[in-house]
Amino acid sequence: LAAAPLRAEEVVLGLSSDKVAITATFDGSEILIFGAVKREAPIPETALDVVITVSGPSLPVQVRRKDRQFGIWVNTDMVDLDAAPSFYAVATTGPLDKVLSDTEDLRHRISIPRAIRSVGAASMAPNVDVGNFTDALIRIKRDQNAYQMRESAVVLDEQTLFRTAISLPANLTEGAYQTRIFLTREGRVVSQYQTVIEVRKVGLERWLFTLSREQPMLYGLMSLAIAIAAGWGASAAFQIMRRG
Repeated sequence: LAAAPLRAEEVVLGLSSDKVAITATFDGSEILIFGAVKREAPIPETALDVVITVSGPSLPVQVRRKDRQFGIWVNTDMVDLDAAPSFYAVATTGPLDKVLSDTEDLRHRISIPRAIRSVGAASMAPNVDVGNFTDALIRIKRDQNAYQMRESAVVLDEQTLFRTAISLPANLTEGAYQTRIFLTREGRVVSQYQTVIEVRKVGLERWLFTLSREQPMLYGLMSLAIAIAAGWGASAAFQIMRRG
């Protein structure tokens, strides 16, 4: 029997919170990610860099291209991407192409384009440039603040202590958000750590979500009753204002 060798450098991680509660008034949140590097040997001479990713649940995505024909906008092409994260953020200590090699990016799927899986899309749409559709999806998600590339946003002190903040938008998808931390030297990953941030609906939001899934007919009737009551209330208020 042989003992496994200790890693020269390991991540000791901390989170300001490992749970995010989505309520009826939820308008976004911010997660502080911080940690330290544990060492079993002296600090190497080459510079240390840190790359942090936070990824929401991945789902198949259908991307359509619209074109103007005969004066109206119609769907002309469509691509089904295998899976794309509902939320994805990358934070680094420097420019991504400087702190991470392309080989390591391909291996760990760290950059935003690499986090999107489109293997089957090329075979299903051989005459379409899948890359253009992937770029369009990234552009749309960035406009919604759902995809974030935050270069030089990780603060690293004395090659030991690091910290950054990730902003979570209001339209979060419920589920487990994978959080990964990579230590790199000269573009090569020397250590990594992974944890999970749980995003869950609570209170009234959770009750309505569960009702819509488990008893859709009751949910629909209740929604209709609320809409009728709201319409009647607005009409009654308007009549009172006119009389006044």
